[in-house]
Amino acid sequence: MSEYWLISAPGDKTCQQTFDTMNNLTSKQNNLCNNFKFHIPDLKVGTLDQLVGLSDDLGKLDTYVEQITRKVAAYLGEVLEDQRDKLHENLLANNSDLPNYITRFQWDMAKYPIKQSLRNIADIISKQVGQIDADLKTKSNAYNNLKGSLQNLEKKQTGSLLTRNLADLVKKEHFILDSEYLTTLLVIVPKMLANDWMANYEKITDMIVPRSSTLITQDNDYCLYNVTLFKKVVEEFKLHAREKKFIVRDFVYNEEELAAGKNERTKLITDKKKQFGPLVRWLKVNFSEAFCALIHVKALRVFVESVLRYGLPVNFQAILIEPNKKSIKRLRDSLNQLYGHLDGASAGGQLSGSGADNVDIPGLGFGQAEYYPYVFYKINIDMIEVAKM
Repeated sequence: MSEYWLISAPGDKTCQQTFDTMNNLTSKQNNLCNNFKFHIPDLKVGTLDQLVGLSDDLGKLDTYVEQITRKVAAYLGEVLEDQRDKLHENLLANNSDLPNYITRFQWDMAKYPIKQSLRNIADIISKQVGQIDADLKTKSNAYNNLKGSLQNLEKKQTGSLLTRNLADLVKKEHFILDSEYLTTLLVIVPKMLANDWMANYEKITDMIVPRSSTLITQDNDYCLYNVTLFKKVVEEFKLHAREKKFIVRDFVYNEEELAAGKNERTKLITDKKKQFGPLVRWLKVNFSEAFCALIHVKALRVFVESVLRYGLPVNFQAILIEPNKKSIKRLRDSLNQLYGHLDGASAGGQLSGSGADNVDIPGLGFGQAEYYPYVFYKINIDMIEVAKM
């Protein structure tokens, strides 16, 4: 499954005993799930008021960090294009696949020093992920503009003769060049009227050079012809040609401009290739950063909620559960059997600096759609599903 549950329960005589009791009932005896100890370091508790306010803010931060993590994953899938099947192997956290990272979670002391207050750690994460979001916007805009320019050029080199760029289809010998009186036009003729064109183009106006029209190319619906005539009758020719459903394309044969157009496409292709590698590397690195930040936010939420529910001194065991998809209801029932007595329990013990003793904390589980007697948060590591949308 791509879904994991992160729960906590009050410590028995030891936190190991809490884990063993839960693991024996759910995993070893009934095979309802796989369980892993989730290591949360000794964080600074602060006061009751600080914890209550922080609990709400961490819920919002959790949503924000997950949103940015998924956005990075989705854009990596977009950039990989025809290599999208390799997306899964590029979505790593700290050089591990996502299940391995969360089941062996270790707090990153260097990035998130535990001597800092909980609020400061949350602010560090918020700023870090906010910077990833800002950089993603800048990098994606630059790459998308480049890709868009290239796609527009390529569209002009495909599609109907009515709209596509004709530069790659014509040659110098198709034109009368550097003549004071004569010019060559390119005319798009519906295929069903091709015979009509060849029989009657010399009669559309006066001053058309006889036998000057040749078929240059054709697609499924149209033929491209050239025709040479005197410059003075060009506008009249265009008018009468349109009446017969022959369409004159505006085109001037200029070798320098044609070369510049080809060079522009070559340059765009080269620029896209140059940006592709560094952009993929940046996305991989910052997906890892964002995902790791997300799991640290989950750890912060479990810590704060556990202290609010179970009181001080801090004594709880955080457990990561990988549910067996077919046994979710039975697993819930087993957890309720173990921890149902916690429902409605107040925060016991003395909270540092708050003066609160056995205070009933209203609104525990801020921002949670699901409430259980034990602390519970869901982790969905299926980033690819969203990336393919």
